[in-house]
Amino acid sequence: MQVKRFGVSLEEDILDDLDKMVIKHSFPNRSQAIRHLIKSTLVNDKVDENKIVAGAIVIVYDHHKRELNNKLMHIQHDYHDLILSTQHVHIDHDLCLETIAIKGKAKKLLELADKIVSTKGIHHGKLVMTDI
Repeated sequence: MQVKRFGVSLEEDILDDLDKMVIKHSFPNRSQAIRHLIKSTLVNDKVDENKIVAGAIVIVYDHHKRELNNKLMHIQHDYHDLILSTQHVHIDHDLCLETIAIKGKAKKLLELADKIVSTKGIHHGKLVMTDI
């Protein structure tokens, strides 16, 4: 991919905030930080426009919680056309971490993630999306 250079004019306080962001997130330079911000905005636009995106739902839960595994399996079967794969990891004796790779229309992925994350017994859950 060819890289094109261009100039950017910013108010001093915004430039200071950009430099702080570069340091905080360990970007190698301002260009990488700007690239990240643009890419994030483009992904958000695709989500807002209900375009096809890919992503992952990550959840942490206690596998001893009664019927939780069955509930999660039923939800995933209802959305089988969006799910690419799942990975299940045992964090300790009680807690499991599951990563569910997904692809489809943004609103359906949000719907699926909301159903999974809001299931009683989920300790924590998060959806991350990217454009494709």
